[in-house]
Amino acid sequence: MASHKITKLAGAQPINEFELTVAQALIDLENNVAELKSDLRPLTITAAKEIEVGGGKKAIAIFVPVPQLKAFHKVQQRLTRELEKKFSDRHIVFVGQRRILAKPSRRSNPKQPRPRSRTLTAVHDAILEDLAFPSEIIGKRTRVKVDGTKTIKAFLDPKDATSLEYKLDTFAAVYKKLTGKAVVFEFPASVDF
Repeated sequence: MASHKITKLAGAQPINEFELTVAQALIDLENNVAELKSDLRPLTITAAKEIEVGGGKKAIAIFVPVPQLKAFHKVQQRLTRELEKKFSDRHIVFVGQRRILAKPSRRSNPKQPRPRSRTLTAVHDAILEDLAFPSEIIGKRTRVKVDGTKTIKAFLDPKDATSLEYKLDTFAAVYKKLTGKAVVFEFPASVDF
């Protein structure tokens, strides 16, 4: 049964058919690939979304509980490769399932201060880090055009250029869908930060 691989938070939408197929694919990998078996057994997902990238392509964003994110990072490259074989011509990205708490106001005065990790800015930055995972973001610029539109330029580590070049459009499309912010991923010609 694939549903035990999915952990839903309280108040989340019920498990849908697509999430079950992703969970089943993870179970198949756990059973068939010997090297991944011990690493995948304790891991669960919270949700999975299919996102339109453009040009008829799709990406699968798999949301994982934040405490398990580090464990997913250990096997992420191998896991991504195997899942991309299963779901042909779709890119796979892993994102931590984070919660954004509203800014405290006069009406809602919580007993505890809001942690920095629950702010909108911190969550959006963390999503950006998650998307680019095997690589590191070495610099960020926010470009504001004359008409007021903002674009984030994220510079990735040039040593990962060969392995991630083909996925940059996917990263940008998934980030736009999840946060509503436009982002452009680049590999700088020379590192001068």
